[in-house]
This record gives sequence, C-alpha cells and structure tokens, in this order.
Amino acid sequence: MTHYAIIGSGITGTTTAWVLRKKGYDVTVFDRHRYPAMETSFANGGQLSASNAEVWTNIGTMIKGVKWMFTPDAPLLFNPKPSWHKYSWMMEFASNFRNYKANTITTTSLAIESRKHMTAFAEEAGVEFNRENRGILHFYKKQSEFDHAHKVNELLAKGGLDRKRLTPDEVYQIEPAIKSKVIGGYFTESDFTGDIHKFTVGLAQAAAEAGVTFNMNCDVSDIDHDGDKPNVSWTDFNGARHSASFDGVVVTAGVGSRDIAARLGDRVNIYPVKGYSITVNMDDAASQAAAPWASLLDDGAKIVTARLGDDRFRVAGTAEINGENYDIRADRIAPLTRWVQENFPGISTENVIPWAGLRPMMPNMMPRIGKGKKRGVYYNTGHGHLGWTLSCYSAEAIGDIIHSQHNQ
Repeated sequence: MTHYAIIGSGITGTTTAWVLRKKGYDVTVFDRHRYPAMETSFANGGQLSASNAEVWTNIGTMIKGVKWMFTPDAPLLFNPKPSWHKYSWMMEFASNFRNYKANTITTTSLAIESRKHMTAFAEEAGVEFNRENRGILHFYKKQSEFDHAHKVNELLAKGGLDRKRLTPDEVYQIEPAIKSKVIGGYFTESDFTGDIHKFTVGLAQAAAEAGVTFNMNCDVSDIDHDGDKPNVSWTDFNGARHSASFDGVVVTAGVGSRDIAARLGDRVNIYPVKGYSITVNMDDAASQAAAPWASLLDDGAKIVTARLGDDRFRVAGTAEINGENYDIRADRIAPLTRWVQENFPGISTENVIPWAGLRPMMPNMMPRIGKGKKRGVYYNTGHGHLGWTLSCYSAEAIGDIIHSQHNQ
C-alpha cells in the first residue's frame, strides 16, 4: 500500500490524514506533542466563518497597523525590531494589495465549500464538537466601519455568500444579550461555530481506528529526499532515533512549515502571526443567561466569539507580528476580558483561561495547497486566520491532487 507521512497533527494534518486514509492510503502522522491539536488548533475563536473571508491585504489594514503601533491594546501589534523575514514578508504582503478583491472572493467560495466537507467529516467520524448552527452576527459601532462592511459584502456575495444587512433593532432581535450600542450589522445564517480542539481530537481518534498511525511526542529532526522518495528521521520520547522512507510526505506543520520546506528545496513564506483568546468558564446561572448564543464578530475591535456549550464562552482576537513567540501577554489578554465586561456585563469574568497561538500566514493570505519541487512532496499549510474554516476543503483538495498523481 502507498504510504504517506504527514508532518503535524493540527486541524490541517488531521483532516488530511482522514482524507488520505479514506482514499486507501497508508498514513503515518508525526507530531512533537503528546496529543493532537495542541498548538494553533487548541483554542481559536471557534467560527466556521465564510463571512470573515475578507483577506487583510489592503491599504486600509496597513494604515490602521501604523496607527495601532502606538496603542498598546490595539487589535494589531507590530514589533518593529529588525528581522529580515519579518520585513521581507511585509513587503510581499504589501505587493498583494492588488489581489485583495480576487483573493477575498476566492476565499469566500472555498470557505463555503469547506463547511460542507466539515459537516460530512463529522457525520462520518461521529464527532461531537459543540456545534452551534446559529449563524454569525457582525455588528458595528461606527459608521465608517459599517460603510466598509457594505463594500466587503459585495465581494462576499460574488463568492456565493448570502448575508442579510441589519438595522440596530434587528441586531438586538437576533442577539438580545448584547448590551452595547450598535448602529447596524450583517447576519450570515449559514455560518456556524464549534470547538476546534474537540473536532480535531475526535477526528484523530476516528482516523486511528480506521488505521492511521499517530507518532506523537516525537521530534522530526530531518526530512530529506533521495531523488525518488522522501525520508523522515525522528527521535521518540525515550530518545531513540528512527528513520523511514515514504512514498510521499504532506507538510502540515503550521508555522514550522517554512523551515521544513526550505530543507526540501521549496519556498513557503509563512510568517507566525500571534492571536489570543480567552475561554470564560461560566459556572453560574446568571453568567450563562447573560452570554450570547449567536456567534459574534465586532468588526471595530476585531473580536470574535463562540458559545461552546452551556458553560463556556470563547472570545478571540488581536494579531501580533512578533516572530515565533508563544508568550501570553497580560496586556493583550486584558482587552478581551474588558470587551466581555463592556458588552455583556452580566457575565462573570472571575474564571478566565487565556491562550495564545501562532497563525501560519502567507503574504497573499491564501493557503499553500499543492506539490513541491521534489517527487512525493506536498503542502497543505499557511491558512492564516481561517485555518479552522478552510481546513476540510484544503484536505479534500490535497487528497485529490495526490490521488490524481497516482492515477496518471
């Protein structure tokens, strides 16, 4: 049987393993952690959001970023400390301003397609992940932000997304828990939410039961190529060294994909963009009653929310361009907690769990899905802020590419 190695057991690696196994391949997944989904796929915002498919490559983002450099609690924080990778990546990011509209439209259509696959995967694998089919509600507090939303909505519509423009009264009708003043909103009924960690772990368990091998708690020290096949070398938890040859390898290693690609002769220009979240544990009935059930996106604050069952409320946001840094900064968590207090004062924030993860972001804001230069090398990585949303589409896409290569 044709044997594929997958590097990384986050949402993209696990969905890729699931697809390849369904197509009849032998699959081995490698990850440095003891369990799947322990990094970027651990505690994200929880939204499956075609409605958030707008890419960031526009001049407005750049202008806001410069202004926010001098605001400690701004949605975007940029560390100006010199780094060739950082500044060259930003130059390439700026060069993609011309592709803003086309990439937003394409991302929208991919996100819509991905939702269908995710539903199918969950049903096939019997995975429960706190899915809530209550749509996603964007709300606005400033006219300039609402005006921009109208322009974005035209692009999302071209990508096939149906959204409803709302008056303030309609916003409150959909989510009466909101206590702050809004001037309008948009509602995407077809979007939904869920717990990315529960989904990934559940799918990994189903994949293992279907025959996928998970080599966890191991350090992949090298991936080389003998001209015909890729070879993976790794050290297990006990320090023993191993090496094996595979018919192919799929790199799904998040922010680590860039270094692996370089070793294989490919350029995958991923930069780690840190995002933060808090999980509010609502242990009392009053907090549970005060929390929203509809998933929200506050476009001004760049904050998203998801209700994960009766007693958990996920709030995520902010972007930090500061290299491969996993530190959880109190001054970046505080705005998320304060946002809860301002918009939902009835929720107790006594029990809040902070988290930070690194989004693997390409400068054009589009995932890298496809072949490398060498035989049997493939990539499914670089999904940026939409990894959860696009993961099931990209897994199917890379599976189709691999399968077509074997049928030629």
